[in-house]
Amino acid sequence: MNIIQDIKKAITNRPSKILDVKNHYSVLIPIIENNGELCILFQVRAHHLQHQPGEICFPGGRIENNEKPQDTAIRESMEELNVSNENIDLIGVLDTLVTPFNSIIYSFCGLIKDIKVKDIHFNPHEVNSLFTVPVKELLIQKPLIHDVKMILRPNEDFPYYLVEQGYQYEWKSGNYPVFFFKYQNYVIWGITAKLLNSFLNVVEDYDIKI
Repeated sequence: MNIIQDIKKAITNRPSKILDVKNHYSVLIPIIENNGELCILFQVRAHHLQHQPGEICFPGGRIENNEKPQDTAIRESMEELNVSNENIDLIGVLDTLVTPFNSIIYSFCGLIKDIKVKDIHFNPHEVNSLFTVPVKELLIQKPLIHDVKMILRPNEDFPYYLVEQGYQYEWKSGNYPVFFFKYQNYVIWGITAKLLNSFLNVVEDYDIKI
């Protein structure tokens, strides 16, 4: 029975993880006061970036080795917005998104303080521009939601001979909801919109008056 004790010890001493997740990211949903209103601060990604150029996003990025998710959210916000640690007041942990693309995204809410939007000299290597949307404006509208069909397609070298029904096996499919918010000429969509919607749900569920 010593083997059972060893197994118990091994399980107890290891952190539980989510299987098949290869990439870990963390973002900050930044709240800032602008013109007397409580707003969400958004970034437009630089147009020369290789991935998702010109799209709207929150500050964030890949979690580095031995870094806690909240530390990543703060570090990336400092680097992209070019603000100091003293300008960021971490409010709390929001929902975590596990994507169908082997990625997990941790989200946090933070207050950008002691600086005005016009005085934020963002990092032009990563950010093209900034804009804000009043929280109350986002609460008024319901997001547009469209499903994308997710279908499993095995590679050509898939070993069907190891599967009971072989080539006749019925692979499961599912729907992946894609969210959209609109404000003036901006379209906030995809993962950014999904995380935004999660934050807005918190505000609504607790009946917070904005």
